[in-house]
Amino acid sequence: MVVNIAKKRELVARILGVGANRVRFEPDKLEDVADSITRDNIRSLVKSGAIWTVQPSGTSRSRAQAKRNIWKIHGKGPGSKKGRRTARTGKKEVYVVRVRSMRYHLKVLKERKDITNDVYWHLYKQVNGGHVRSLAHLRDLVKEAKTR
Repeated sequence: MVVNIAKKRELVARILGVGANRVRFEPDKLEDVADSITRDNIRSLVKSGAIWTVQPSGTSRSRAQAKRNIWKIHGKGPGSKKGRRTARTGKKEVYVVRVRSMRYHLKVLKERKDITNDVYWHLYKQVNGGHVRSLAHLRDLVKEAKTR
């Protein structure tokens, strides 16, 4: 009599609260597994060791550790750095971070109704055009716009 073990695997997975791929059966006791019908039968087989689960395979850290070792060898730690942070990050990256922070600030001001939609778009275009130097400069421009 051939019994579909896959269905038993699904039942065990539901009982133990794991994925079906993590369920393992003892090869010698497959007949007992096939005969087990109720959840209690399966629980007793789990207790006896005929059925067990394996840990899911996670992401291996070996590549990350190897990379870190190389990084340490190359002496790129904080003590070896010379120049400002901006000397090591590209101009484009610095620009993107600055513009994103300014756009987010404008969005918050608009949602809080601190500035009108017209002022928002006027300042947004100034940020886009490179007129605004920094977040502090943007705040000054917002104050200026409010007084007008």
